[in-house]
This record gives sequence, C-alpha cells and structure tokens, in this order.
Amino acid sequence: MIPFMDIIKDWIYRHKLFFISIIAFVLIKVAWVVWGCWSIGSQLKEKNDILQRKNWLVDKIVVEPRQLLNEMPGGLGLQFQGEWALYSCSMFSKALSNISILYPETKQESINTIDSLIQIVRSPELRLYDKMRWGEDPLDSIAGDKSHISYLSHLAWMIGNYRKIGGGDNYNALHDSLCKAMNRRILESECMNLPTYPGEDIYIPDMLVAIVALTDYAQLNNGKYQNTVNRWIQRAKLEWIDSETGLLRSFLPLDGNTSVLSPIKGSYSTLNTYYLTQIDSEFAKEQYSHLKEAFLKDSWLTGFKEYPDGSGFLGMDVDAGPIIFGLSPSGTAFGIGCATYFNDTDLRNDLLKTAEIAGHTVLWNDKRHYLLANIALVGEAITLAMRTTYNKND
Repeated sequence: MIPFMDIIKDWIYRHKLFFISIIAFVLIKVAWVVWGCWSIGSQLKEKNDILQRKNWLVDKIVVEPRQLLNEMPGGLGLQFQGEWALYSCSMFSKALSNISILYPETKQESINTIDSLIQIVRSPELRLYDKMRWGEDPLDSIAGDKSHISYLSHLAWMIGNYRKIGGGDNYNALHDSLCKAMNRRILESECMNLPTYPGEDIYIPDMLVAIVALTDYAQLNNGKYQNTVNRWIQRAKLEWIDSETGLLRSFLPLDGNTSVLSPIKGSYSTLNTYYLTQIDSEFAKEQYSHLKEAFLKDSWLTGFKEYPDGSGFLGMDVDAGPIIFGLSPSGTAFGIGCATYFNDTDLRNDLLKTAEIAGHTVLWNDKRHYLLANIALVGEAITLAMRTTYNKND
C-alpha cells in the first residue's frame, strides 16, 4: 500500500511547474505592491505619484464628450455610462482643486483643466442620460420643477471648485442659476430631498452633492443659501439617522417617510461621510466613528464592507462594484477620503495598500494609473480625489 504522503509528494512533483508559476506570481505581486506603495505617507512624498496619476487622467478624461462616454463600460447602458462619465469629471475636478492647494504651482493648470471638464459636462452628449430619464433637458428646464438634482449638483460643485481656486467669472451666471434652482426645489420639497430619477427612492449621497454645492456657493456669495444647508443638516441629524448603526441613511422613500426601513450600504455611507467633511466637520467626525464601527474590515486586506454583516463574499453591485471578501471597492475608495481628511494615517495607508493590491499600478512616460482604471476610469478619478482630501484647517 502506497503511503498517503508519498502520493501527495508524487502529485506535487508532477505539478511542480504549476506550483513554481504560482510562487513566482505571488513573489512578483508582492514586489509590485511594495513598489506601488513605497511613496505613500505624506503630501511631499506622494507628490510625484499624485501628479503622474493626474497626467494620466487628463489624457483619458479631457477628450471629446463622445470619446469619454465610450471609455465607460458598454454593458452599463446609456444611463450608467452617463453617470460614470459625470462622476469621472466631477471627481477629477475635485482632485485638481485639492492638488492646486497641495502644490500651488499647479493652480493655473488645474483651473484650465477644470474649465475643460465643465465644458464637457455641459455638452448635450453628457446631459443626454439625465434628459432621457426626466423627459427634458436639465439645463433648458432650469426654471421648471423637476428634480434633475444629480446632474445639476455635480455641475455646480465643479464650478464651485473652479471659482474657489481662482477661476474667472465666466461661469458665475450659470453657477447662480444652478444653485438658485436647486435651492428652490429643495425648499419646495416637504422633506427637503429630491429624487435622482422619477419614480425612484431618494439617494442621500446624490442629495449631499447638492448640499456640498450650496455650501461652496455660500462661501463665495456672502452666505447665500447657507440657511438651507443648515436646515438640511439639522433635519439629517434629527430625522434621517439609522437607529442601528448611527449612520445617515442611504435611501429615503419619495415621500420622506422615515418609518420605512431601508438597507444601509457601505458604499453610500462612506460617500455620505466624505461629503459631510465638506459641509459639517463635527457631524462628519461622528459619522466616521460610526462608519468604522459598522463597516471597517481590518485584516490582511483592509477595507470597508458593503453590508454590515460582511455578506457578499463574492458578488456584484452596480454602486459598489465587484464585492470580494465582502469588501466594497467604491466604499473602500471613498473611505480613503475620510481617512485622509481626519488624518487617520495608519488606516489611510492600509486602504491605499488594498487599492494597490486590487488595482495594480503601472507607470509609463510620466503617467501612472491602476490597471483596473482601464475598466473603471471613474475609480481612478475617485481615488485621486479621495487621497488628496486633506483638512485645510489642520
């Protein structure tokens, strides 16, 4: 009778090429991750990495609108292609605004690039996805009553960042009309929230972009609309907090009925917390504490879960992306912004390490990006915005 261990040894010997290949892959991946993470740690140390990622994004995003839309995965459909293109532009605009503050010598270049991004978002091609859902163009119907809150707020947020870093007054009139329309529509809503699309629940992260945009506008215009921001935040604290997690809710019914229960998602909660850092730092700090308690998974692969119970070992979510080991790709990316803002250095480094393991950085011709960005360009723009979100008051 052949001993069991001899059988195992024989099997390993006959498959040694397979094992050698696996070991070689692991060693190469470890070395690659070490190389990709060596610059993580400080604004100065990360400068080349950040600017090289900015260079790559300029080449990929600052293009003709149709070309940008074609960069979005075709399987998403027209609506999500439009949304992802919009997010790519708005998050890249925020990244450029952050970069111009971190490295002042880049300010004029950032102003010029954000200008180009605003023109892309204003194009009929980028507006089409919203027009299809609402049955009217979001800019042509600015005096109307339909929501259009997601498109309008992202465009207003971009213009606010353009103006805050020294851009000219060429978009002031548009900025005025966007914020006036959002403010009016928010106040006309009994629950102070508006749907992204007709017939769907209210998505709180989409509403928060509008509140961020109004906050920026108030800073530029002697506090105009700040009262609306304050009222919204007060109601959020009193009415829209999930009793189990202490986190701001992910969804609300169209009528704002808070007795209707809805799931709390990691991708939405991390994004909510990030947006709150731009509005109310103390509230954001409270939410960050609850966020880590409910969603942080701190192990060999650190990140934020999509579901509080850690379910979804392997799966797919249109907002979170491919869920692996229960982790939310977009939730983990937005978590980088929260950790950066609150100077949670160890967690920030761990999250960026996870991004490197999953994303796999490549560098060519002074341009750097994650390989995954070839599939999800928006993820690269989000991660760059998040890792440059330092608290300017620190």
